[in-house]
Amino acid sequence: MGSNSTNKSDFLDEVIITAISGNGGRGCISFRRARFIPKGGPDGGDGGNGGSVVIKAAAGLNSLAHFRHKRYFKAQNGSPGSGQNRTGKDGKDTVIDVPPGTLVYDKDTGELLFDLTEEDQEVLLLPGGKGGRGNQHFATPTRRVPRIAQPGLPGGERKLRLSLKYIADVGIIGFPNAGKSTLLSSLTMARPRIDDYPFTTIHPHLGVLDREDGKRITLADIPGLIEGAGQGRGLGHRFLKHIERTRLLLHLLDITYVPEHELLEDFLVLRRELEEYDSSLLKKEQMVAINKIDLERGRDVGTLMTRLEKTGFEVFAISAATGEGLDTLKEALFRRFFDGRKD
Repeated sequence: MGSNSTNKSDFLDEVIITAISGNGGRGCISFRRARFIPKGGPDGGDGGNGGSVVIKAAAGLNSLAHFRHKRYFKAQNGSPGSGQNRTGKDGKDTVIDVPPGTLVYDKDTGELLFDLTEEDQEVLLLPGGKGGRGNQHFATPTRRVPRIAQPGLPGGERKLRLSLKYIADVGIIGFPNAGKSTLLSSLTMARPRIDDYPFTTIHPHLGVLDREDGKRITLADIPGLIEGAGQGRGLGHRFLKHIERTRLLLHLLDITYVPEHELLEDFLVLRRELEEYDSSLLKKEQMVAINKIDLERGRDVGTLMTRLEKTGFEVFAISAATGEGLDTLKEALFRRFFDGRKD
């Protein structure tokens, strides 16, 4: 069963938030009062501990959109202690849910604090303040009526920058209008918005490719690159970061977009953009798909495939719109991920 794509208006992959843990409750000053014990000893209870702030990688999230209208997170304060040695109630923790793949930075220093890569992974972000001790703790042989207690310790506060980098097995990359969203929707149950003009996709989409034996591959459709994207032109760095965690890059080339002899150049331009952004991306496993062969208009697809295969990568001829060649592509992807071989 595939995942649904994120709506255009909902996508958010960078956000600044403030997290505050709860203060500890104050200790109580109290003395035992009983009918036949007019001078009872101190019985002030301790304050409760303040709630902590925890950050969790929650399954089912694939955007930071839920932070659009909520940027301030505060855990509950601890309750004060009371007489008869009763300890105050601890404050409730606050759990901040983020998508798997979220990096948590200290906003002020830029330090990377956590990289949440696994579903249900939890980390303690800010501990709550400790509750203050009641006056029962301050009685001594010489001070039998202590009229002092501790205030609770304050909680912590931190401004954080959350940055999402998708965790996907396959990143589908290509120039605008190459058919990436159509391919994602044809391979999976994701339903990204698809129109017939460049830059239809302005944020990544995720989909899941399932096999009958239960094996699954997660794919991400990365918004169209343009020449110079590696230096931040067009959609640039904002979306190139989403392929950093992928295991395999699938280059999608549009057979109708350029003259036949320039298709290889398109592929080389894509690789140059990756290299200029981060040369380590070229070390990832890579495959090539020539798309829109249903519109080839008599071009020699076999010759094009042979030219591209000389780059050392597997090449597939497909039509994302009609489904032609997709079964072969699916089989190759599952071989890569689960059989450990290319042929």
